[in-house]
Amino acid sequence: MSKRRLLRRYLQRFVLAIFALTLALVLANCGGAQDVADEPAASEEAAAPADTGALVFGSGGQPVNLTPGNITDGNSIYVQRQIYNYLIGTEPGTTELSPELVTDWSASEDALTWTFTLREGVKFHDGTDLNADAVVFNVQRWWDPEFEFGYRAEGNLYEIWTDLFGGFRGDDASTLVDVRAVDDLTVEFELAEPFAAFPAAISSGYFGIASPTAMQEAGASYGTPSGVAVGTGPFVFESWTSGDRITLSAFPDYWEEGLPEAEQLVISFVEDPAARLAQLRAGTLDFTVDLTPDQLTEIESDPNLEAVFRPSFNVGYLALNPSYEPLASPEVRQAIAQSINKSEIVKAFWGDLGETDSHFVPPSMADFTSDEVEGYQYDIEAARAALADAGYPDGFDLDLWYMPVSRPYFPNPKPIAEAFAAELSQVGIRVNLQTKDWGAYLEDRNTAPGFQSFMLGWTGDYGDPDNFLYAHFGPGATQDLGDYQNAELFDLLNQARVASDQAERQALYQEVDALLFEEALRIPIVHSQPLLAQRASVSGWEPSPLGSELFSTVEKS
Repeated sequence: MSKRRLLRRYLQRFVLAIFALTLALVLANCGGAQDVADEPAASEEAAAPADTGALVFGSGGQPVNLTPGNITDGNSIYVQRQIYNYLIGTEPGTTELSPELVTDWSASEDALTWTFTLREGVKFHDGTDLNADAVVFNVQRWWDPEFEFGYRAEGNLYEIWTDLFGGFRGDDASTLVDVRAVDDLTVEFELAEPFAAFPAAISSGYFGIASPTAMQEAGASYGTPSGVAVGTGPFVFESWTSGDRITLSAFPDYWEEGLPEAEQLVISFVEDPAARLAQLRAGTLDFTVDLTPDQLTEIESDPNLEAVFRPSFNVGYLALNPSYEPLASPEVRQAIAQSINKSEIVKAFWGDLGETDSHFVPPSMADFTSDEVEGYQYDIEAARAALADAGYPDGFDLDLWYMPVSRPYFPNPKPIAEAFAAELSQVGIRVNLQTKDWGAYLEDRNTAPGFQSFMLGWTGDYGDPDNFLYAHFGPGATQDLGDYQNAELFDLLNQARVASDQAERQALYQEVDALLFEEALRIPIVHSQPLLAQRASVSGWEPSPLGSELFSTVEKS
């Protein structure tokens, strides 16, 4: 290629990048004045990387951090999936478990000990060996509050561990009793009681295996923009430009032969869905996620783009914190649920890419839901009467926090929150909409007393109702509900965890479903069909129903 043609190509790409930036800023500002609590999204102010041959992924926001086990958000998992491997993976496009860092796993006869055999010859990016001691080191960080390299004093919370495994080391509710290295390639997990879904739970996207050497050397800065992130995955961490992008490069010694396909992977932070689609059309992004359903027509009309659909396995919900007096009464919470016309809101914002029901688990798990739960019927008059009976004939003031980033279940959170506010105003509830930085949003909702009400959601980590129900309503999982306690609910969830008979588990979860309907703590709004998109030149991307996947097979022509 001549120097003149090469220069012309880079000038064209520069012009496209400027065009995408300008369009993104126009779209971001066309919605009128923002709420006082809104913060400008740094990712909308910077153009995505120009095409330098790198594969560029458009994320819906910046990661909270890159420390395994210390996050709960999908934006962090997208990046961590590329840097780290997991003990157990899943078959592409499914929730079926498959070997990753372990080649096999088995349970003892009493189901209290799980034995994992590690893959031989795997190296971390820093050249150190993956072995049983490294796995034990990682698990101790997540599980043991006294572990010296957990750096909990610096704000590492590892809250997802208690959501999935009941508690930390020393807690009565802890599922895990011990973890030990039997030999260089064998790890044993000893449980307090049987937990059939343990292999699936430990495969969750939170629990990547990081280099102990790198974590000890970096200390509390590990996983931050100024630190490092070192795994065994297909891509090596290079840099993190806060508010803009993370750059990764191919790991030349990756254990899966021939992978990754791309030499460089850039994760660009673009919070606004309209800006992501504009940059995809301009060619400054190669593939992206969490687009809004009304963008499907635009994608399908562009010959350079392809719509991609993630298998639906999620719930978007409105949480009502019972530690606040107006919401302490189940009758008030039920009245709020009655005040929201969920079917019309879902039709307006999701069209054919969303459905609503009264169950927290997705429709694919209908066998675990109760036939007696028919739904919160939209009834303004009944809701007003219920509020009056509860002592609030004139309604009350309600803070409603909405997410500042797009997620599969709420691809465009602010206008959805505005629709909730309009509905609730009909029964006298005066809504004050608020938001804040994504990392602070996730952390502050768990800081007592937490948010009064807030929007959030969940994409399943593994194919079992335990992951939806125990992780949101079990012991240790209700911090964001003012540490809500319900002995009957906790007992049912614990019984379902240890039950081995499928019919017994179904019956227990059906009881849970009915109880949750009465409590109205996390009101299910939508089970969505997430809309993704890629350039027509991109191939090899197979989205996972679990919300994130390896990009090692993705390439562009």
